Amino acid sequence: MTDQFLQRRLAAIVVADVVGFSRLMEADEVATLENLRELRSGVIEPAVTRHNGRIFKVVGDGFLIEFGSAVDAVEAALEMQRATTTVEASGERRLLLRVGVNLGDVIDDGSDVLGDGVNVAARLETQAAPGGICISAGVHDEIVGKIGDRFFDAGERYLKNLTRPVHVWHWPDALESILPLPDCPSIAVLPFTNMSGNEADAPFVDGLTEDLITDLSRTAGLFVIARHSVYGYKGKPVNVKLVAQELGVRYVLEGSARRAMGRVRINAQLVDTADGGHLWAERFDRTLENVFELQDEVNAKIVEALVGRLTIPTPRNRPTNFEAYDLCVRARLLTEESPQTEREAYMLLQRAVKLEPSYAEALGLLAYNRWLAWTHFGEPEDPNREMATTSAQKAVELDPNDAGCRYVLGTILAYERRWEESEAAFAKALELDPNHADTWAAMSDISVLDGRVADGLAQIEKALRLNPRPACWYLCHLGQAQYAARDYEAAAATLRREDTYRTNSRKFLAATLAQSGHHEEARREAELFLIAHPHFTIGHWLSSQPLRDASVRDHFVDGFRKAGLPEM
Repeated sequence: MTDQFLQRRLAAIVVADVVGFSRLMEADEVATLENLRELRSGVIEPAVTRHNGRIFKVVGDGFLIEFGSAVDAVEAALEMQRATTTVEASGERRLLLRVGVNLGDVIDDGSDVLGDGVNVAARLETQAAPGGICISAGVHDEIVGKIGDRFFDAGERYLKNLTRPVHVWHWPDALESILPLPDCPSIAVLPFTNMSGNEADAPFVDGLTEDLITDLSRTAGLFVIARHSVYGYKGKPVNVKLVAQELGVRYVLEGSARRAMGRVRINAQLVDTADGGHLWAERFDRTLENVFELQDEVNAKIVEALVGRLTIPTPRNRPTNFEAYDLCVRARLLTEESPQTEREAYMLLQRAVKLEPSYAEALGLLAYNRWLAWTHFGEPEDPNREMATTSAQKAVELDPNDAGCRYVLGTILAYERRWEESEAAFAKALELDPNHADTWAAMSDISVLDGRVADGLAQIEKALRLNPRPACWYLCHLGQAQYAARDYEAAAATLRREDTYRTNSRKFLAATLAQSGHHEEARREAELFLIAHPHFTIGHWLSSQPLRDASVRDHFVDGFRKAGLPEM
C-alpha cells in the first residue's frame, strides 16, 4: 500500500481486556458471552460515545479504542472501570477489565489503526491490575490538573518486545481493591536513609531496616510487609500515603541513621496514612555496642503505639562482631539474584561465619545458599548438599527462636524427603513469626509438588500479600502452582513478568507455552533458559525436587519434554 492511502496522526489509544476470560468461558460459555455483550453495550460503548472516542477493533474479549484527547481517554477508562461492577455483581463470573492508555503516533490504513502508539497501549494493559488502569507518562502529563483521580508513579518498566523502557502510572483505586487493609494494625518500614555520607555504611543501615522488620513481624497482632517489598523505595523520594496504597497498609515508618565515632544515631517517625498524622517521632543515640538494644527500643515504641501493649517476643541470637554483621547483610541481598551473585554471597557468608562461628543467621543463610547451589544453580551435589543440611541444623540449634533459620531448615529437610521434620520446622517458623512471607512461599513449593495444589495456591497468595513486591522466586512458585492447576493463561502471565522472566522460572514458562499449544515459542524459551542454566536436565530436576505426587510429577515432565528441554 502506498503512502497516499496511509494517514498519520497523534491519538490517545485505550486497550481494554477482560481478566481471565478463558477461565470464565471454560466455566460457563453462555453466561460469559452474555455478560460480555452487556459489558460492551451497557458500559464500554456508552463511555466511548460520551467521551468522543471510537472502537476501531474488537478481538474476542479485547477492545481497542481511539480518542482525540488523552483527557477523554482516561475519563472514559475511569468510567468503564467504575461501571463494570454493575454488569456481574458476584461470584467468579464477575467481569473485570484491565485497561492501558497511551498517547502516540498511529497510522490509519483505512481498515485498521496501527503503529507504536497502539503497541505501547497494548503492553500497558498487561501491566494494569484487575479493575485498574495503567497509563504512560505522556498521558499523565496531559491529565495533571484536569482529572480529579490520582495516579501513582510506578517508574520505568521494560515491557515485552519494546526496546526502550516506558514510564508508567497506575490508578490507585485498583490497588486498594486488591490489597484491602488487614483487620489488625498493618505497617511498612521504609529503608532508612544513610546519613553518614559514607557508602561503606550503607549495608549497616540496610541491616538496621531489615532487622526492625524482622523483629516487628514477630510481634503478635501486627501485619508487617516483608523487606523485599520496601527495598524498591530505597534512595527515592516517597509519598507515604501512596506507599501505603501500593503495599496495602495503614502505617508507615520512615527514618534515617548515622554511624560515626563508635556511635549510632537514629531518627524515626511513625505515620498514620489515614490522616497523615504522626503517631510519634523520636531521636535515638547509642554506642555501636548497644545497637541491638536500640533496635529493641524502637520496636517497643512502635508496638506500643499500634497495639497498645508491649508483647515482647523471645530474643533472637545477635552477633557481637559487627564486621560479620555487615557481611551477612550484604549476603542477604545477593543470594537469590543469580548463580553469579550467589557465589559472591557464599564468600561473604564464609567470612562472616569464620569471624563469628556462633552467628545463627549467617549459618542459616549459608545453608540456604548451598541448597540453592546444588538444587537450582548447577553446582555439585557433593559437598553442597551435606553442607546445607548441617549448617541449617546448627543454625537452629544456635538460635531456636529465629523463624528465618527454621524456614531454611524446613525447606532443606523437604528436599531431603524428611517430610515430618520439614512440616514441623515450617510450623515452628510460623509460630515464631506468622508474618514470615518466605515461609509461606516455600510451603507453597512443597505443597504443589506434594499434589496439594489448592493449598499451594493459597500459601503463595498469603506470601504475596505480605510481600506484594516480591523476590523473583515468589513469582516462580506462583507460576509453578498455576501450571500445576492447569491454569496456563494465568501461569504464562505470571512467568512473563519482568521481575521473574529471565530467571530460573523460565523453564516453567517453556512448559506452560508447550501445554498451551505454542510449541515454537515454548522451544525458544527453553533454548533461552538453557543459555543461562546449561546444567539443567529433566533427570536432575526429578532427582532433586521433593516430588510426592505422580500426577504432578508427570505433568511437569510432559511440559518440559514438549518444550524440548534435555532429558539427561
